[in-house]
Amino acid sequence: MMNKYLTTFLVGATFAATTLTSSFASAQSAAIVCPGYKRGPTNIPGERTGKKVQKAFEAYNEDLVDEALSILYEIDTSQAFDRAFTDRFIGNLLATKSETGPKALEYLEKSVDTKALNDTEQSGTLRLIADLNMQEKRYDQAVKRYQEWMDFTCKEDADVYLRMGQALYETQKYADMIAPLDKSIQLDDKPNKNAYALKLTSYYSRKMYKETVEVAEEMVKIFPDNKANWTQLGFFYMLVEDYKKGLSTFEMAYDQGYLTKAAEIKALTQLYATNEIPYKAAVVFEKNVESGLIKRDDKALTNLANSWHQAKNHLKAAKYYGEAAKMNSDPDLYRKQGTLLLTAEKYSDALTALQKALDEGADDRGRIHMAMMEANFYTGKYRDAYKHVLEAKKDRSTSRSARSWEPYIKEKAKNRGITL
Repeated sequence: MMNKYLTTFLVGATFAATTLTSSFASAQSAAIVCPGYKRGPTNIPGERTGKKVQKAFEAYNEDLVDEALSILYEIDTSQAFDRAFTDRFIGNLLATKSETGPKALEYLEKSVDTKALNDTEQSGTLRLIADLNMQEKRYDQAVKRYQEWMDFTCKEDADVYLRMGQALYETQKYADMIAPLDKSIQLDDKPNKNAYALKLTSYYSRKMYKETVEVAEEMVKIFPDNKANWTQLGFFYMLVEDYKKGLSTFEMAYDQGYLTKAAEIKALTQLYATNEIPYKAAVVFEKNVESGLIKRDDKALTNLANSWHQAKNHLKAAKYYGEAAKMNSDPDLYRKQGTLLLTAEKYSDALTALQKALDEGADDRGRIHMAMMEANFYTGKYRDAYKHVLEAKKDRSTSRSARSWEPYIKEKAKNRGITL
């Protein structure tokens, strides 16, 4: 950007310092597009200033920037145009050196504030000053100078409006960002994702979530190949609790291979669960645990077990509850595993899991003894069943149920000739 303005300046300086040509005059008229604008006379440096400018330009052409600056610093003139022209040349050269941005701005601002430059020079320098202010993080000054450039030239430029929006964002003037960003979007020949991203940020920062969603929807339509836009929209739907649209968005992103992060897969499975589709939640979550995208830890395995539990696949749920329990020795997970195995009529495995729950210090011991009683009872182990029903009677929460089972166990044992 800086090199473009510098090149424009140096070409102009060369012509001005030597012979005025028709092409330079044509450039002058193109600098301003205001209605009724008439180009005034074109100024060129005086003879003494012009010679030194030409000498400085020759030094610059040989990459001797410091020497060129030394020559320009020596120019002493009381002529307004010559002074402004020289300051502009100095500022442009300083702008090529990253460490001299503030000093470049000092000279460039002096050159335009006198309003002595030709229109092309004034226009280009105002634009350069604005860009340099952005570079130096002087955002309020950048906005002011971009506006001055537009007022002076009567031109509107998509990139200028975008830069104004960026500067306003940097100063947290979120509400003021929308107008220039809308103009940038309107003027740009090709949609610029940065303009939309800044607009979205403006609304989101002000908690205007309805408008945030609308911009996010637009971004997906305009930039459908951008993976981040899809997940971003899905998360915004979740934010406004539109879970159906959130699910459809994440599903489309998943089908296109756009969900590449664990958090995104977890969001999809959460949306499946919220929309009461636990089977798909379990299938997707399991696939990504097995692939390694989601870390196979106790938390992930517990979530996976819960999904299969909700989907009523008791054996898979029990399997993952058991794996999670091995990792963290959680007695409640062993209890859940045992209860599900009991439901699936895997009585021996259920007893193993339930005993582990007791061994790990489970709190709900009455319920566990009742489950173990059932597992033993249905496998004809009446003595063991009776032992657990007596334990269950000691727990207030299960004593009533245990008492109702006790005579039934005794009767079955008696009929089988078993002494309890």
